[in-house]
Amino acid sequence: MHFQIYRARETELIEACRRNDRSAQKALFDRMASKMLSVCRRYVRDRMEAEDILVVSFTKVFERIGQFKGDGSFEGWVRRIVVNESLTFLRKNKNMYLETDLEAADRETKGTVLETDLEAEDLMKLIHELPAGYRMVFNLYAIDGFSHKEIAEQIGITESTSKSQLSRARTHLQARLEQMQKDRSVKQQAQ
Repeated sequence: MHFQIYRARETELIEACRRNDRSAQKALFDRMASKMLSVCRRYVRDRMEAEDILVVSFTKVFERIGQFKGDGSFEGWVRRIVVNESLTFLRKNKNMYLETDLEAADRETKGTVLETDLEAEDLMKLIHELPAGYRMVFNLYAIDGFSHKEIAEQIGITESTSKSQLSRARTHLQARLEQMQKDRSVKQQAQ
């Protein structure tokens, strides 16, 4: 299987990884690393730390690959491990600073409609600028689809704190988007 390992189907790679085939593990890592590194970078700003998390995550993927039953997507299963490792890193390094403001928990952003043509890269940059606690909750809720209850359990906060962090993240992103729109208008008028 070594000569065609890079062209193998996902199911074949998974089976080979279950047999601890190093070339299959490398091929699977090569296929998924860039996408999973993006997941790590959503939680951790420092690229080297994100790369470390990625390596630890894939070590766990290969250790636990026998637990993958084929229910749901393999990528989703790997993503869950990567998210959990990112959260574990943040907890261990106390890089997250969650603010609690119960009054802000139910507050939503203003209903301003923005006319912007943001690229995915621009949006990721804005998310990356969020304070650590806001960024973590926003990623878990808005991107990875966790409920506030699951977020609270995952990172050891209350559901209301999770809601507050999400509300503040949205408010912060809305403000940044409005500023970007104003900056673009000024730039266009100057031309």
